[in-house]
Amino acid sequence: MEAEIVNRVANSGLVTLDLEDYYHPGDRVVYDLKDNLFMGLILKEKDFRAFLKEHDWSQYTGKNVAITCTEDAIVPTWAYMLLTIQLQPYANTIVFGNLADLEEKLYFDAIAQINPEEYRDARVVVKGCSKVPVPTAAYVEITRLLRPVAQSLLFGEPCSTVPLYKRPKA
Repeated sequence: MEAEIVNRVANSGLVTLDLEDYYHPGDRVVYDLKDNLFMGLILKEKDFRAFLKEHDWSQYTGKNVAITCTEDAIVPTWAYMLLTIQLQPYANTIVFGNLADLEEKLYFDAIAQINPEEYRDARVVVKGCSKVPVPTAAYVEITRLLRPVAQSLLFGEPCSTVPLYKRPKA
C-alpha cells in the first residue's frame, strides 16, 4: 500500500509575500542634465529656462523619471526643482538620482500601501526569487514594516526558507 503524500508546505500556515507583485510596470527613464550644460561645464539659467519652455514634456507621460547630471559640473539645486515642475504634470514618479534610486522609490511607494495589520501574528515568508530585479532596500523596508506585527519572518521559498525573526514568547 502506497503512503499518502502530504504537502507539508501547504499545511504549514505560512503566508508568502512576493515583492515582485509590487513591481511598477511603467517605463523608467533618466533625464540627464548634462545635455543642458554649456560646453559640458555650466548651466546657463537663461538658456535653460528657454529650453524648459520649448521642450515637449508630454513624452514623459506615465513614465518614471530619474533626474541627474552625469557630468562633473556644478548644477544649482533650483535646476532640478525646475525640471521637477516641468515633469510633474506628466510623469508617474520623479526622483533625484539614477535608475537604482528610482527603483527603490517605486518599491518604497508600493510597500507603503501595504497594511501591516494583514500580517499580524502571521508566519511570513518573503519570497526571494523573482523575475524582475527587487532592490535590497525593498527587502529591508518590508522587514522593517512587518517585524513589529508578524509572528515570524522567513526569507526564500516556502519549501526552503532562511529564518530571520521569531517573536519571543511572552
